[in-house]
Amino acid sequence: MEIVTTIRREVLTLPAASLGPDNPLPPLRPLDEMHRIEDRDKAGLPRDMARQIGHAPLHSLLPVPVRDGYDRDRGPRPVDALVIENDRLRATVLPALGGRIASLVHKPTGRELLYRNPVFQPANFALNGAWFSGGIEWNIGATGHTTLSCSPVHAARVPAPDGGEMLRLWEWERLRDLPFQVDLWLPDGSDFLYVGVRIRNPHEKPVPTYWWSNIAVPEECRVLAPAERAYLPHCLKGVGGAPIGYEQRLSRVPVPEHDGVDRTHPPRSTYPADYFYDVPDDRRRWIAALDADGHGLVQTSTDVLRGRKLFVWGRGPGGRSWQRWLTEPGTGGYCEIQAGLARTQLEHVALDAESEVSWLEAYGPFDAPPEGEWSGVLAEAETRLETVLPRAGVDAAYAAWQPYADTEPGERLATGSGWGALEVLRAGWKLPGTPFDETTLTEEQEPWLHLLRAGSFPETAAGRPPGGTLVARHWRDMLETAPATPLTEYHLGVAQWHAGDRAQAERSWERGLRHASSAWPALRCLAVADLEARNPERAADRYTEAFDDLCRAADDTAHDTAGGTAGGWRAVTAALGREAVEALLAVGRTADARSVFRRLDPATRARGRFRLAEAALLLAEGRREEARAVFDAGFEVADLREGDEVIGRLWNALTDGTAHGPEPLPERYDFRMRPTP
Repeated sequence: MEIVTTIRREVLTLPAASLGPDNPLPPLRPLDEMHRIEDRDKAGLPRDMARQIGHAPLHSLLPVPVRDGYDRDRGPRPVDALVIENDRLRATVLPALGGRIASLVHKPTGRELLYRNPVFQPANFALNGAWFSGGIEWNIGATGHTTLSCSPVHAARVPAPDGGEMLRLWEWERLRDLPFQVDLWLPDGSDFLYVGVRIRNPHEKPVPTYWWSNIAVPEECRVLAPAERAYLPHCLKGVGGAPIGYEQRLSRVPVPEHDGVDRTHPPRSTYPADYFYDVPDDRRRWIAALDADGHGLVQTSTDVLRGRKLFVWGRGPGGRSWQRWLTEPGTGGYCEIQAGLARTQLEHVALDAESEVSWLEAYGPFDAPPEGEWSGVLAEAETRLETVLPRAGVDAAYAAWQPYADTEPGERLATGSGWGALEVLRAGWKLPGTPFDETTLTEEQEPWLHLLRAGSFPETAAGRPPGGTLVARHWRDMLETAPATPLTEYHLGVAQWHAGDRAQAERSWERGLRHASSAWPALRCLAVADLEARNPERAADRYTEAFDDLCRAADDTAHDTAGGTAGGWRAVTAALGREAVEALLAVGRTADARSVFRRLDPATRARGRFRLAEAALLLAEGRREEARAVFDAGFEVADLREGDEVIGRLWNALTDGTAHGPEPLPERYDFRMRPTP
């Protein structure tokens, strides 16, 4: 039989924002993700679910950097794509952006089955910042959008079970130090894209793992999933409706109707919400999104991928603002249907030592009546799904794929990071099917390769910040036995901080200061330690000293722009300046904050995040009218965090002096994800 499935390279031209540089400062502060559930709420949960909610929550982003250098200045930019298609489906994959499937087209009808974002606009939704909406994304690591959202992955052709070709994507997930792969397989004549996924734990101890496949679809739909109940997380509220800490309540609500509204219609929700469907153990795993005519997409899988979820933005002002923020006017809104390893995204699953977990997913067009009595709608949908793609057929496809998961890749189509190659060199692991070749090592891995082979950490090139730190136990052990140079002490302190040994971390940074030619990296770390120890005055002192030292170092190397050095200094000055201004304002030292702000590069001060900081600084200086003028002139905080209400708080403080109290927050600044108090 002639195989007509093809894989080819393409270049898309999209209105795209620049990703910019990563934040060069190590992320030492705890994550702000709300991942805890009150013990009283766990009492009624299934035992495995209650255990997994409390299992190994992520407390730090290290060793992954924060990605906050992107902007909102979109212009035509080329985006590399890989297209896999047969005579029925065409899938477009973005290997430089986490392997996202940006488009899935059913060729006989010409229907786009996904929400295809016509722009590339990063926003602060991933665990480490930059994320973009649309398509099918692969979330691995910890509760939240993966740190690989806007990062490259490896890609290659591999043989498929039917004699054709598959497209393999693979990478090293750094938060949990786990390799994974995603195999895209389109059998000839199939209306379904098969996706084989494997996560491996090569370590000698269990590792917490996490996976959710997130599928963006047009929000004018009804979402069907085989469940009568769903778990609904919501933040605890204090006085005035403010969230309390990082805890959430988890309620079990009926499906489809909750609080008198059918929540399976995304446009009928007012505020953003997550509905984690409680799919019975004996039911087939599937979820579908169908338009008013009953046309849409279905996703199903083998039973290992047990969870199903609906995310809605809602019709409130915050949800509408975020939808506009992530795309462009006139493109329509979207919701997400999702599938994961656990029932909810508050859970981590233990992956045993030297083991793996794998499953098969299928995506394709689906037609079924969307309206009617819930159990009848589900029964009809399941009957039709069994007709077009039998449950046994999915299991058979998984069994056919498994022997090919170890097949070595053929032609390389894209290159990811070198972190997997570094770990394989260190441990000597054999990972059939996902080679992490030494040729993929880059400048980022060079100092750590030197530490591995020579036992010492090399000094950075003149005029460069210290670079990222590896924090796993084996790298920390190597740093502890390496010659105690100031740079080694700096990196050792970061690794010790990540391990929870804060006192020893501070001692390492203080030792490194004694002979350091550049003091600002360690001073900044000590300032963060002061903030965590609730000593804001000393933190402000150290931030001031660190910023002064950084400015001297930047001035000394200002003449050297080779290799992007000047850009590196701009990024670190902006990052440290932002933290310093916030720390100084927190203790009322407005003159010192103004001194820091004045020394920032004009282009940095013009960015939305710093315009917001300027408004706060002006208000602290008593220059209320000038602060109001910043709002009136307009600004966009490109890296505004999902759920962050900093703009609204500042606006209320700014307008609270009026006779009628705070003015309503202008729509352009309203990104609130909950009812206003």
